[in-house]
Amino acid sequence: MSIPPVVLCVLDGVGWGRRDDGDAVHLAKMPHLGRMMADGSACLLTAHGTAVGLPSDEDMGNSEVGHNAMGAGRVFDQGSTLVGQSISSGRMWTAAAWQDAIKAETLHFVGLLSDGGVHSHVDHLHAMIQQAVGDGVRRIRVHVLTDGRDVQARSAPEYVADLEALFQTLDADCAIATGGGRMHITMDRYEADWSMVERGWALQVHGAGRRFNSATQAIETLYAEDGDIDDQYLPTFVVGDYAGMQDGDAVLMFNFRGDRAMELCQAFDADTFVHFDRGRRPQVFFAGMMEYDGDLHIPENFLVEPPAIDNTVSHFLGEARLMSLAVSETQKFGHVTYFFNGNRGACPEGEEWVEVPSLSGPFDQTPQMKALEITQAAVHAITGGGHDHVRLNLANGDMVGHTGDMAATIQAMEIMDQCLGRLAQATTQAGGVLIVTADHGNADQMFEVDKRTGAYAVDAKGRRKIRPSHSLNPVPFVLHDATGRWALNQPGEIAGGLAQVGSSLLELCGVSLPAGYLPSLIRPR
Repeated sequence: MSIPPVVLCVLDGVGWGRRDDGDAVHLAKMPHLGRMMADGSACLLTAHGTAVGLPSDEDMGNSEVGHNAMGAGRVFDQGSTLVGQSISSGRMWTAAAWQDAIKAETLHFVGLLSDGGVHSHVDHLHAMIQQAVGDGVRRIRVHVLTDGRDVQARSAPEYVADLEALFQTLDADCAIATGGGRMHITMDRYEADWSMVERGWALQVHGAGRRFNSATQAIETLYAEDGDIDDQYLPTFVVGDYAGMQDGDAVLMFNFRGDRAMELCQAFDADTFVHFDRGRRPQVFFAGMMEYDGDLHIPENFLVEPPAIDNTVSHFLGEARLMSLAVSETQKFGHVTYFFNGNRGACPEGEEWVEVPSLSGPFDQTPQMKALEITQAAVHAITGGGHDHVRLNLANGDMVGHTGDMAATIQAMEIMDQCLGRLAQATTQAGGVLIVTADHGNADQMFEVDKRTGAYAVDAKGRRKIRPSHSLNPVPFVLHDATGRWALNQPGEIAGGLAQVGSSLLELCGVSLPAGYLPSLIRPR
């Protein structure tokens, strides 16, 4: 079976915001997206909260749940929701991994210390520490990864203070052992920079690092030494006399999202390991919050079952003998493949994957990232005649938006728009259909908003507070169809949720909509 190409372009982190001077999407010159949004073939989709399986509509969407929803065509409870349910029901405490962990002399917790809800939530950590003490654990050490990305840029001291206040209420030896920024240690993804994991291993496992009397002293000193540093890139520190992990200890990774947790899991679990010299490898029991990869079974031990996502868009395209291409750069490659395909690491039948290696270095200094190369690969597939479906992710809006640099983010938007123009032209020439959407917002809100007044929040010096995290804004859904065969059901308004992208893709591809899929956003004219 062969059809004119159906193209899905995910503009990562490009929401539809207030359209003002705090909105990089609005400020950028984006003539192609602007025309598409104005010609009657566009609507908006909800991409956060319960629409993508998160606990509440106050929860930001993210790339993992966004691509899960698009690829599943339905809404599944996601990591944060599943963990919360497991804690509230008590199921977590009966899990085999929990029962093994609480036998340890020292129980270590490693993870992102914030309430951002994208990779972890501090409430989960607090509940686990309280339960562990109640279950008889007498010594707990926490290895803090500071956030500054899904929450405010220098908010780590607040989370540290809350954690240490909890310690004071518990009848056990509890302390923060080490810390460092999430973009400096441990939380690499897609094997882009194993040196991050190596730095985290040396710190957390071996206790190697600059020493301070307390985590608060460490963070305040590091802030003072570099006025530009934020929590994402905070240098490493060791607290007190922490000397590393010992044989017989247990380690729990409390992040629920897998992409930035898997490499640490491999460092602990793998007997054959080539990515860096681990030195002394203590014999510890290690478990993750969830099974982060169901195909590779990473990690070996985990506390909460991940969502069981079956019957994905890719599955049905393969059954229909349609050929697909999924392409992105390293930073988002796993999203258009693994997450879109229901958290499966194996390439489905009839699908081809192309990974463009990401640049190294700060994204605000390279706002073009690899958008042009990804677009070129997609255009080649669109015009080459060998693919029925082409799926790509342009990462610039999210990765550059996270830096908080308005000028760089505007530049990133304009590069994405150039790519969008090329994709539209190629799709039109091939007689196909192009869908443009996003997995969540980010670049559309570059500053914090005062919830009381609705105005942009300012600091003590009257400067707007930079927001490096995702937004709660809806995302565009554009149908670019030069053939005139298709129309939107509800143009010009919030027409549904991100999961409806899945049924829309299948309908465009001529595949009957499966039972349980949410309604399509399009219809034949």
